[in-house]
Amino acid sequence: MSSKRHSSRSRTFSSRAESDTLPALSSYLLSLISIKQSNLCVSADVHNTSALLRLAEEVGDSICLLKTHADIIDDFSDRTIKGLQEIAKRKHFLIFEDRKFGDIGSELHFSPSHSTSADTDIQDTVQSQYTRGPLRIATWAHLTNAHIFPGPALIPTLHSAATSTLISLNQSVSTEISTGTPRSSIDGSVAAETDTEEPIDPITATKATTRKQPSSSGNPPPSLQHAASSSFANRPLSPADIDMSHRRTSIVTATTTISQTFEPSPPNPASLSRTLSSSSDPAIDRPSALAELGPPPHARGLLLLAQMSSQDNLFTPTYTSACITAAREHKEFVLGFVAQEDLNGKEDDEFLVFTPGVALQSEEGAKDGGGGDGMGQRWRGPREVVRDEGADVVIVGRGVLGARDRATEAERYRREAWRGYEERVERRK
Repeated sequence: MSSKRHSSRSRTFSSRAESDTLPALSSYLLSLISIKQSNLCVSADVHNTSALLRLAEEVGDSICLLKTHADIIDDFSDRTIKGLQEIAKRKHFLIFEDRKFGDIGSELHFSPSHSTSADTDIQDTVQSQYTRGPLRIATWAHLTNAHIFPGPALIPTLHSAATSTLISLNQSVSTEISTGTPRSSIDGSVAAETDTEEPIDPITATKATTRKQPSSSGNPPPSLQHAASSSFANRPLSPADIDMSHRRTSIVTATTTISQTFEPSPPNPASLSRTLSSSSDPAIDRPSALAELGPPPHARGLLLLAQMSSQDNLFTPTYTSACITAAREHKEFVLGFVAQEDLNGKEDDEFLVFTPGVALQSEEGAKDGGGGDGMGQRWRGPREVVRDEGADVVIVGRGVLGARDRATEAERYRREAWRGYEERVERRK
């Protein structure tokens, strides 16, 4: 968009990660990219859970992000989510669900912690798409994306849904159980005497219940008196009947407390900052640096679809400018753009750029690729889009998925994209 080269293009990923104004998830991703020396995202366009998890295992060491299409996974389930999260944790990458949200958003935001059944019914469609149904994207995907054709209100609507979901995932529940025997008070009301002789299972006792306890009173309860006057009237009381007649009502009360904690991730410690500043050193202990980086923050982020790589697409410059304006108004949630070039224009812009339509020629060691697939998709090489166009992360699909050895091919893309980054920040002449 802007012909002037933005200052972020000459700064290292590690220095950008230290900015105090970045969302925690942006800072984490930039740190992860710097430590792994990978600005590669592989697009997992596969159709079942086994294929998805197998791909994640094969390419996980070479990527910073795995882009998913959960709605094309035929057997998507909790097994898919748990398996993907386990591999992402072990291989150190984030998950980006390519949902492309675009339904109507509203400024009236839904909060499950203060909802009734009626409130739930009026939750925005786009919020439901993000948090509900079989996919429940907000519960597992660190990043997702949207276009703003319906208007920029879509952004705070998704942000509200993400925040509510994260709070619900970060709850702790404790249950306190007390028991007692009813007794009459002076005013005739019923109170309970504390009785802790029998242990109570906190799992099953989740609401007030009643049970029978032995009583010194010889009078059976009214219900038993009624039974004795009818079905028991013509026969003597059995031992079981006598036992029932010597029981009285006691009260079990369960109080459930739901507590919530929601703390932002702290800034990178000084030791990690030193590690990041030397992350280009091949002798760096990357496993230790990744361990020090730790898990991703308890946060979600949004990318705006600002430009496309397909031929004759309808994303006009006016629409792209509207995306940039909307992103600036919601910096706490919008991490960046899916675009074909760097869209940072103002001095304080710190957005990340994720660029699809990237491919290498098939010959090993060939130069940056180009051309297209004959169906409107235009391809450029990873080194070119990072070095010349200012892309931060390259998104590769068929170039890796179609390879005989996908792990080796992903590593080749990683090296080329990283080389473009080093040339961009003038580390390599």
